[in-house]
Amino acid sequence: MIYSAVRRKDENGQDVDLEIKFHVGDLRRVLELGDSDNDPTIIPERLCKGLWCRMGFTGHLNGKMGKTMFSKPYKFMIHCVVHALSHRKGAYDETSDYIMNIITCLVLNRPYNVSKVIFDYLVENIGAGSTKYIMYPRFIQMMIDDQFKDIQKDDDDVLGLRNMTADTISRLAKGPEPRVKRMICRINNPAYVAPENDAWRHNSSESENENEKMNELVEKKTPWWFVKDGKRKRTLKTSPVVPIPKEPAPKIVVKGIVKGGVIKEARTLNCYMFLMNLSMLVL
Repeated sequence: MIYSAVRRKDENGQDVDLEIKFHVGDLRRVLELGDSDNDPTIIPERLCKGLWCRMGFTGHLNGKMGKTMFSKPYKFMIHCVVHALSHRKGAYDETSDYIMNIITCLVLNRPYNVSKVIFDYLVENIGAGSTKYIMYPRFIQMMIDDQFKDIQKDDDDVLGLRNMTADTISRLAKGPEPRVKRMICRINNPAYVAPENDAWRHNSSESENENEKMNELVEKKTPWWFVKDGKRKRTLKTSPVVPIPKEPAPKIVVKGIVKGGVIKEARTLNCYMFLMNLSMLVL
């Protein structure tokens, strides 16, 4: 449970603190993510990277998994997921392990406990005297609005949110264009059923085979693959060093602008359908 307080004016104009508390179930309900406590947060690395190869990933499987290494339709989908659900305030061109998990489950129509991942990062960011950037400020505002319907908003204390514009789309389209792979799985067919046994394709699939590229994969061999950024422990014995050819740093990094600490407008996000519909718009 996360406990905090919201300050507001009482009928006499005095500042009073109102307790706010919520758990992962409240977060799931308000954000309408549609997952459950029984859904996993651990997805095998081989499953994720096998699917990404099938989606046309052109980079090195043991290096950074960047959105620039995909054709434009998939790049756009990954861009939407990173900006909607990543806990970072920058470095949006690289995808974290858990973002790869989310994208894999969206494409394969597999369950995934997104609510738990978001809640874990919210908890991790709490600490006495913490000066960290507020994780998921829009989601926090939605939790406050859910408990206090008439809370006052200060127009001078606003977090600016930018909508996607034609300029954003044009920047996503820059750079070399990998060979376009056709849209697959749930993106192509809303009724798609995920393969069993942690497979990323059905045996009857007639699309190209990615087994040759998967031969270069050296798995991290951690007890679980969803590990928070900067928390992964490695040794030479359990995680061999794999030489990776250097890749040019991305020239464009999209960053948000923080103008204050309160979000002016909060709208419910049906994350699953929102992201899938965005990816289909590319077609």
